Amino acid sequence: MKLVAFLGKDKESWGQISALVNKGKWDGVILIKSKEAEEFPITSSESIKINTEQPISLLKDEIIQKVKGKLSSDLEVALSIASGNGKEHMAVISSLLSIPVGIRLVAYTKDGIEFIN
Repeated sequence: MKLVAFLGKDKESWGQISALVNKGKWDGVILIKSKEAEEFPITSSESIKINTEQPISLLKDEIIQKVKGKLSSDLEVALSIASGNGKEHMAVISSLLSIPVGIRLVAYTKDGIEFIN
């Protein structure tokens, strides 16, 4: 299963994403990044930069365009929305479901990686 994670400008949540990337056994990692997340320290994953300032429908379309080919053979992905805001989360979730691919929400907790749905 691949990990898809959104990275917003809220740097205090980046540790959550780093732990998921570094401690999980993923088939691949796709980081969807706002322009404010350019300095995220992990480079071993595939990064997709998006313009989060555009309206939500255009943001969704941009994510679909940039992610669809990377998930063409996947039935479901692990999804972290620990970073970002509601608009960004809705666009990511909507785009993944439109591809279509199933999502399993994932978080890094004191007990390790946990799927929460």
